[in-house]
Amino acid sequence: MSEIAATTVHEAYAFACMRCGYGWEQAYEIEHHVDTSNHAFVVYKADGERVPSPLSTPTCTNCGGHVVRIMRAGRVSTVQQLLQNRPSAAEAEVREPVAATAAPARDHHWHLSDLLHPFHRK
Repeated sequence: MSEIAATTVHEAYAFACMRCGYGWEQAYEIEHHVDTSNHAFVVYKADGERVPSPLSTPTCTNCGGHVVRIMRAGRVSTVQQLLQNRPSAAEAEVREPVAATAAPARDHHWHLSDLLHPFHRK
């Protein structure tokens, strides 16, 4: 199939798996082609390799699940930075002493809802 026209655009997307809660981001080169029969087709490339469209059937790179939320780029990295910048339990106790009668703090296990909470519309 020979082509007569091609344009390339660069897009990045953020993904969050609804099965395991894993989040990641990926940049793509999206090549828009038109063949000699005037049929349009698109080729997606990630890191120089041809890949399927991330918009059709995204797959979690952590668990292989197919229930994946697609968001604009920067969403996952923003949440990851927020989670990394949270004070640890020990730092929080130094800033705000806990009364002797308070129950000891338990380790917090992160859930998918914690990852997606900043993205909910109000």
